Amino acid sequence: MGEILNRLKSLRKRMNEEKIDFYIIPTNDYHGSEYVGAYFKAREYITGFTGSAGTALIMKDAAILWTDGRYFLQAEAELKNSTIELYKMGEKDVPTIVQYLMENAKGKTIGFDGKSLSLEFYNLLKNTLKDNAKFVFIDLIKDIWQDRPLMSCTEAFLLSDEYSGEARSAKLSRLEKVLEKHNINAHIITSLDDIAWLLNIRADDVKCNPVLLSYLLYNNKEYTLYVNNKALNKDVKATLNKDGIKIKNYDDIYEDIKELNGRVLIDPNKVNAEIFTRLDKCNVVKMMNPTTEMKCIKNDVEIKNSYLAHLKDGVAVTKFIYWLKTNVGKIKMTEISCAKYLENLRKMQDNYLGLSFETISGYDYHGAIIHYDPTEETDIEVLPKSFLLVDSGGQYLEGTTDITRTIAVGELSDEQKIDYTLVLKGHLALGGAIFKEGTNGGMLDMLARKPLWEHGLDYKHGTGHGVGHFLNVHEGPQRIANSAVCNYPFKKGMITSDEPGIYIPNKFGIRIENLMVCLDKETTEYGKFLKFDFLTVAPYEREAIVKEMLNEEELTLLNNYHKRVFTELAPYLNDDERKWLFDVTREI
Repeated sequence: MGEILNRLKSLRKRMNEEKIDFYIIPTNDYHGSEYVGAYFKAREYITGFTGSAGTALIMKDAAILWTDGRYFLQAEAELKNSTIELYKMGEKDVPTIVQYLMENAKGKTIGFDGKSLSLEFYNLLKNTLKDNAKFVFIDLIKDIWQDRPLMSCTEAFLLSDEYSGEARSAKLSRLEKVLEKHNINAHIITSLDDIAWLLNIRADDVKCNPVLLSYLLYNNKEYTLYVNNKALNKDVKATLNKDGIKIKNYDDIYEDIKELNGRVLIDPNKVNAEIFTRLDKCNVVKMMNPTTEMKCIKNDVEIKNSYLAHLKDGVAVTKFIYWLKTNVGKIKMTEISCAKYLENLRKMQDNYLGLSFETISGYDYHGAIIHYDPTEETDIEVLPKSFLLVDSGGQYLEGTTDITRTIAVGELSDEQKIDYTLVLKGHLALGGAIFKEGTNGGMLDMLARKPLWEHGLDYKHGTGHGVGHFLNVHEGPQRIANSAVCNYPFKKGMITSDEPGIYIPNKFGIRIENLMVCLDKETTEYGKFLKFDFLTVAPYEREAIVKEMLNEEELTLLNNYHKRVFTELAPYLNDDERKWLFDVTREI
């Protein structure tokens, strides 16, 4: 922890030199990404907190980290003895960072790296504090981070139509029609997943996210991709040029956009504050990137491929569960070794290109840490008792997977069985939902939480997130959560997770997650109705299910799903695995 204290000391020295009273360090890159490359992990560098979400505020004699309920336990452990105070977002009497600054920063100077702060957050600060504070754009971390990693630059490749389902030229044409409809002269796209989807291009510049570090500018029917020139080989450049896309250096966008005029479209959630300040000649139009809405609706080819990706993934996960149950207590296994074994099974599948996120492998009480990331220091042995919670996923050419199974590796308590069944009831209720077109994630969320609420239980995370197609495992705009901001309506073709849970600190954690695709159900005189269909195929934990707690509808949903799991996976298993799967998926 002495290293963190020295970094804080160095940062405060620079703050004093620049006369900055408060310095904000978000979890962000220059593109509004959820997960960031090593170069951009400034918040982790200064605090030691390794979670994927959080904002640090450094002052002359204090420091605070804000993070959400997924990371409370992890942050408490990682911030210990750092002098950095944890503020638990969403908890009673805990102010937001903006509220805190409103109370404490009047008449003071607030600094931050303008490229790493979203325009939305910057505007919120300005509109709240108004003229009561001074804002300074400055990257102080680069001055003290002596061994800072280089920005990632991996070789890009183009995704063929057999996997994308739509040619690059067709996507560009669709985008242009939307821009013309809104009389847009220029459009700046900074979000890496939007660029990857639009150009049918992939790379490996963010771990587990197959994206290319880049910006894309549309200006009066011309496109420019700003990227490290070394990332594109001759063939990729030629193909992009053929489709009318010019290539320029990554950083050149900051000078080029100064010359823009007319109506310029930006997404304030994705564009950074530095870009916005350079658009003073323009009539700035703020709205969601049109590509964000386009890519969340998977086409027929993407959906067909997604079923195939999940079949492959289901084979790997099911083989893993069988291996785990067969060998626990006989050979030494730990949280990390289990995660590695599962990844090796995925590597045996055709067109597997890597994890879609770092595997969460939490045994027993570690399962209660919602986004637990086992390290060499925290890794514990898996013994023949309690649960092992494994949340994992893969990137395949055919699609992105994300699955959580809470696996009984030995004797369970009655409390564990009851809680598992409650989570399963919520999971089945959401997955089996039939709902009218226009229904949003805030409305659907209660289906998953209702069985828990009836027992005075809940969980501190969303119930479902959108998933990209061989892209980011988390994407919008749809989301399922107990929140008023989850107001984007579900539409046919969306792929979303279904993942309720229960977390009992210092005891155990339970989460069950499938990905599901939204499909048409029927159209009646009352309108169009939609439904979900599970993409994920892997057995639930039969040993943890209390049959008496399930009603007839829930039993039907469970048994039908398990019948499908056996039918689809059996051909890919050996005799012993097949016999075991038949037993654990037999009708209850």
